[in-house]
Amino acid sequence: MIIQTINLTKKYGKLVALDNLQLNIQEGECFGYIGPNGAGKTTTIKILATLLQPTWGEARVCNHVVGYESRKIRPLIGYVPDFFGAYEDMVVQEYLEFFASTYNITGSQRTRVVGDVLELTDLVYKRDALVDSLSRGMQQRLSIARVLLHDPKVLLLDEPASGLDPRARIEIRELLKELRRMNKTIIISSHILHELAELCTTVGIIEQGKLIYHGPLKEIIERARTGTKLHIRVVEQQDLAALLLERAKGIKEVAQLDGEIIVELDRRVHDFSGIAKLLLENNFKIREIKEEEVNLETAFMRLTKGIVQ
Repeated sequence: MIIQTINLTKKYGKLVALDNLQLNIQEGECFGYIGPNGAGKTTTIKILATLLQPTWGEARVCNHVVGYESRKIRPLIGYVPDFFGAYEDMVVQEYLEFFASTYNITGSQRTRVVGDVLELTDLVYKRDALVDSLSRGMQQRLSIARVLLHDPKVLLLDEPASGLDPRARIEIRELLKELRRMNKTIIISSHILHELAELCTTVGIIEQGKLIYHGPLKEIIERARTGTKLHIRVVEQQDLAALLLERAKGIKEVAQLDGEIIVELDRRVHDFSGIAKLLLENNFKIREIKEEEVNLETAFMRLTKGIVQ
């Protein structure tokens, strides 16, 4: 187990930021950490990054205990916060060389390593640009370049796509996919759920300091599936088609919205081929029938609202 927390709790006075958190993350996993603002995501990541001490409980990184063995943990991790510090009058190359020196990377090795991370993060053409002149997206890529200098086993990324424009988010996403292929263990906290779904193998949902789900992405989506919903479009006479479907067996609810008939099936019904047959037999021309997708956003909304038990 490369990341493990046991009854991890963090309190600020009477406020409980983390409440007996139990996390187990295997080597090579990309773990998506999801929750509302103030849920405890940043607190968890800062504890794993050895920047905060827990009130009680235990956090382990690569089998080293946070607090007691923090000096052994720091060379093994790369932490990217959700904001970029100011480095005035420093160019990209100097910035990376400065941080490489803090890891005792010197001489020709430093030149090679800095060149490698610039290439990996597609910042070679910006090596002589002032750091504070970079766009938000480029600064985020530079932050990731910085934490890759010492080739850490674990990457802790706190909202890496926050405040980025669509193009910059895509670039960050592709970079993270490449890091996955390099077998890095990655923890990402984010509000951009559809992008986490493309990146992550496992997810955790935290609310008010409590972990309410932790497991494979596929399982959380199945858990959130409360029944099948169909979106149906007919060529004409939509009201009559909806009325017909309301009387059919196995249908829980029928509604109309924006030119569609939305049909919710009984949970026991999995084969909906009979719906198309029923409409055709009653002379309705079908334009489209599609099943509503249950995705990570759906799962998050249903689990955090307590809809799914």
